[in-house]
Amino acid sequence: MSGSKVAKREGYVPRGFARTGPVLFSYGFRPFFLGAAVWAVVAMTLWIAALVGHLEVAGSYGAHAWHAHEMLFGFAPAVLAGFLLTAVPNWTGRLPVSGWPLAGLFTLWLAGRAALLSPDVIGIPPAAAIDGLFLPALLLICAREVIAGRKWKDLKVLGGLLALSLANACFHFAVVTGDHVHIAMRLGISAYVALVTIIGGRILPSFTRNWLNRAGRTEFPVPYNHLDTVAILAGIAALGAWTLAPDHPVTAVPAFAAALLHTVRLARWRGWRTWPEMLLVILHVAYAFVPLGFAATGIGALGFVEELSVMHVLTVGAIAAMMLAVMTRASRGHTGYPLTASRLTAASYAAVVLSALLRPLAEMLPEIAPTLYAVSGSAWILAFALFCIEYGPILVRKRRAVQ
Repeated sequence: MSGSKVAKREGYVPRGFARTGPVLFSYGFRPFFLGAAVWAVVAMTLWIAALVGHLEVAGSYGAHAWHAHEMLFGFAPAVLAGFLLTAVPNWTGRLPVSGWPLAGLFTLWLAGRAALLSPDVIGIPPAAAIDGLFLPALLLICAREVIAGRKWKDLKVLGGLLALSLANACFHFAVVTGDHVHIAMRLGISAYVALVTIIGGRILPSFTRNWLNRAGRTEFPVPYNHLDTVAILAGIAALGAWTLAPDHPVTAVPAFAAALLHTVRLARWRGWRTWPEMLLVILHVAYAFVPLGFAATGIGALGFVEELSVMHVLTVGAIAAMMLAVMTRASRGHTGYPLTASRLTAASYAAVVLSALLRPLAEMLPEIAPTLYAVSGSAWILAFALFCIEYGPILVRKRRAVQ
């Protein structure tokens, strides 16, 4: 079976590619996945250089605030944009954004990165305003497509985008007023994790079932039912409690309940049966950080784990690892390459999982924190550098089908 036929069976149906202009802007995943990966490498490299005192980053915005912002509202929204601008046309049956409109949206994202890297050039409020345009623009585009396609069940994805837009605005407001940014960070992290539970519940069992079916297996994932709905709602309740009261013991109750429900949910998808194919395994491994993150949230609410450790379980594990998994799979599926992980791809997965496991330990083991920072940061850089090396050429050249 050709790569293009496999891609169509996986739901990667090419529609409305721009036939003129740069290939990079023929479909949303191309510029945004590549841009996100490059920025993941560059931003982390700059952050490490700032940590060791070799470079001053972001001027009066503050290096720590800049690092947190650029991971949550710089790198991650680009991946989300690449995914949604590619998935929403499949969900709605409408043509994707491509060509000059896509290039304009990507330029808006780049403008935010440049403005915040040297915000004192134009002042922090104007720089924040420039950065704050991207997520609302993406929200409007996705809302237009979902409403025009009458896919009302996908409105909940728009809720996640709205929460991210508000979280980004709150983050900038806190920086400008000298307030603490952690509540904005928790709101942003919660929005991403909620999207992982919603979208992950669509793609993980579907991709797993397709692979098992092609392999002649019959132990299929359990179809979506009431347990999935309860798990998602419980997760949103736990995330809401964590956002507002991360250190209150009451927050531990919904957090532990969500951890249990999402553990059961993940087990029902039978990810262990996909072991030969790392392109699928990483999706299940990344999702495993969701219940792990809820458990960490509960433990943190009881005072046994630092808030930054909880945040990094969710950000590097549940969010970044899932994003890398989706980036690699979608890049292969939409460009006609076989849906199987290469050695470089598998190595990138190992690196991001290593980063996710090590980074939360830094607050728990302060005596070796500098080493953990260095190793986890290096693993992060390696993971996304490998993506750039392998998928950069694929994303900037014309689609080819592999027989």
